[in-house]
Amino acid sequence: MNFRNPADCLNLLRHLHPTDVVATHATLSEMTADLLEAMPAPNQHLELLEAARDLLVFTQTEMARRYAAHPLAPGSADHPTLVRVVSLWKNLARSYAQISRDDAGQGTLDDQRALLAQRRLYCAGMVVLEYFRAHQEVPRGCWAEIHECYAAAVQANMEGIRVADPLNEVWKAQSTREAYVSVLLVDLANPYGRDERELNWILRWAQRFAPYCSLTTDLDNQKANVYAVDLGGDRGLGPIGLLPRTSSLIRFDGSALASQIRGVLAQFKQGVKPASLGLGEDCSRDAGARLLLSLYRPWGLSSSGRRFPRRAAEGNVALTGDWLAIGFGVGGMVFEQPRFERPRGNVREDISLLTFGERVPRADPPSISAFHDRQREAERLGLACEPWKLLDQSVGGFRVEQTPGAERVGHHQLVGVRPHDSEHMLLGQISWLMFRNDGRLEAGVHLLSGMPRMAAVRPVVTQGRLPAFQQGFALPANPALKTEASLILPGPWYQRGREIDIREDDGAPRRMRLTKLMLRGANFDQVCFEPAAISPE
Repeated sequence: MNFRNPADCLNLLRHLHPTDVVATHATLSEMTADLLEAMPAPNQHLELLEAARDLLVFTQTEMARRYAAHPLAPGSADHPTLVRVVSLWKNLARSYAQISRDDAGQGTLDDQRALLAQRRLYCAGMVVLEYFRAHQEVPRGCWAEIHECYAAAVQANMEGIRVADPLNEVWKAQSTREAYVSVLLVDLANPYGRDERELNWILRWAQRFAPYCSLTTDLDNQKANVYAVDLGGDRGLGPIGLLPRTSSLIRFDGSALASQIRGVLAQFKQGVKPASLGLGEDCSRDAGARLLLSLYRPWGLSSSGRRFPRRAAEGNVALTGDWLAIGFGVGGMVFEQPRFERPRGNVREDISLLTFGERVPRADPPSISAFHDRQREAERLGLACEPWKLLDQSVGGFRVEQTPGAERVGHHQLVGVRPHDSEHMLLGQISWLMFRNDGRLEAGVHLLSGMPRMAAVRPVVTQGRLPAFQQGFALPANPALKTEASLILPGPWYQRGREIDIREDDGAPRRMRLTKLMLRGANFDQVCFEPAAISPE
């Protein structure tokens, strides 16, 4: 087949089958690459790309499903799929740029300049978004290409011109600025901390809310944590205080978006369905509200402020995502019915601040020999933690790097973490995951406030025999950090008003009523509770 003739390619499009995704994707990839080399007439080239656009995006999306569910390690079986998808997006971006250059002296596509700019930036932006989807580090040059696309549109004074775009589900149109802002919004949304479903919603919502954001060169009297981006650089948004003051620096402003987000959340409370607000048919009201609320600060307030500052650190942390291993690390024994032991002592340094809200005197730790005995017993039982390299830390958590052969963890999974200078295990949640280009896996661990205690928990049933106890954890209240006492239960147990029995330290079981969901992870629920009216016998 001759893929260098636009007329022949147009005829071929009519015979491609969307159901055969792999073959169709291969054909479209070869066609795009051949046309780039052949350099056909600009108007014919553009006509073909527009005719193929729906099919191109459909096959790209279907191919991306192969690596979107879990972080994709470089060198894994599905990594070549990512390479093929990214290569096609890059060639499409180059195609629109080439069409614009080739027609510069002819002027036959002067009325399509804004469309060419928007299409080019959309495709260049999708390169970065695919790396977000795969949870891989964005390679060098990808952000620089997006910035160059936007800067060229600004220079031509066409960045704000909207063009028809059926792929935009809400507006059915998009300007180059809105395409650019959409990518920046995804970058602000902690994409490496999102699972496939959440990231798909964010991609859609970024286009939905992009028109309410603005970009400005006004940098005077701005707080250091306000977001900005350097059009001459090769990275996404960052706090303006950490960026060099160059002539190509622009500030991101999402203040108008804040009121939009508040309005949507208010309509959620009134029972309005997400679909009617342009958020998608596949989005539930509760899940949509939780996600949108998490986006309010970075999107609406345009602020990168952290609750606790990070600082560099060295050494290892012991980490495990195995539920029984976490229990062994917390309680010093394998979960059993009905006896439980309370872990002894307090952690030190930053952990004392997280747990108690203030610096506390250094307590005498358990004997080193006893601690090592527990470690040997954990290894014998197959419940030992894996060492992860510590990159930096704050009171609220750690940034760690996986050592070769260490245990794999998943998004929002409960993990047990023991700092290198402590004999005590804390509870945390995996907040983000990202593979570096050399195959190293980095992770963010958000620590749950409080020194955990092992507890036995079971749901109360209205009929039949009570089920056996399962392993759970209790976390104390922390007035300094304004956190309530909570329970960590197997997920998804939480139902408002549900009653459970909890038993600690060989005491009698207490009946509690669940009152609020604090955090829902991949395999756990963190809940608030109150005593139930009736205690079990």
